[in-house]
Amino acid sequence: MKDTVFKGIIAYPITPFDKEEKVDIVLFKKLVERLVAAGSHAIAPLGSTGVLPYLSDEEKEAVTEATIDQVSGRVPTLVGVSNLTTEKTIYHARFAEKAGAAAVMIIPMSYWKLSDDEIFRHYDAVASKISIPIMAYNNPATSGVDMSTGLLKRLLEIPNVTMIKESTGDIQRMHTLKKELGEEVAFYNGSNPLALAAFAAGADGWCTAATNLIPELNIMLYDAVQANDWEKARQLFYKQLDVLKFIVAKGLPRAVKAGLHLLDQDAGYLRSPLQPLEEKEVVHLKQILKDLPQM
Repeated sequence: MKDTVFKGIIAYPITPFDKEEKVDIVLFKKLVERLVAAGSHAIAPLGSTGVLPYLSDEEKEAVTEATIDQVSGRVPTLVGVSNLTTEKTIYHARFAEKAGAAAVMIIPMSYWKLSDDEIFRHYDAVASKISIPIMAYNNPATSGVDMSTGLLKRLLEIPNVTMIKESTGDIQRMHTLKKELGEEVAFYNGSNPLALAAFAAGADGWCTAATNLIPELNIMLYDAVQANDWEKARQLFYKQLDVLKFIVAKGLPRAVKAGLHLLDQDAGYLRSPLQPLEEKEVVHLKQILKDLPQM
């Protein structure tokens, strides 16, 4: 397999804001520490959960540095560096590498529909400017670009593109990836409700924001899979499925923030145009969390 440093539960922190909608770095570091202390196998700031597109360059840099400082080498860090332009993506990838990130994650953000050749050249250009691994992230729901299995295979021809995160929600896509790519590449699940099915399809890890709310269940599921105890894994998955479905349906940043508040953890505020969950949604989430089994 190509070089990779990630296995297991890759936790995605939210980016908290203060009342003036400025990034709260002090609180962010506390939230990152919770994820590390809970046993997460890696920390991945600046993804969809971290509202990457809503941050300025300076804020992205501050979040990157804060993550790496707080984690302090205890687990690997996977930093999101995606941007509309190749130039800016290179800039953030180089910044993340210099700051000490173990790898970067790139999704092909698009306003105009990108061709396969444009996407390939985008990744190739970034890869040529850094030496750390790249995770190619496929999530058409947020990027507007659906990278085919054929394109993903082509991206893997780039030496330091070593990982794929698949978030289409199509389990057959995951099976196809595993069948066609075999053990030559690590692939990761980014679709929370497919966590168990993705592990069964051969996923090396699960990229999730759920670890902010239910870390024990997430990690126990992975441990059961590693022990090849699929009956236990199935039971653990069913216990957390309502949480997974809720946070996806209601939007990761707002749902995770609401869940953290329900767990008596300060999670700050959102940045406009994002708004908090409605009261009835908070009540629903409160009941879901209350019904979780005691671990």
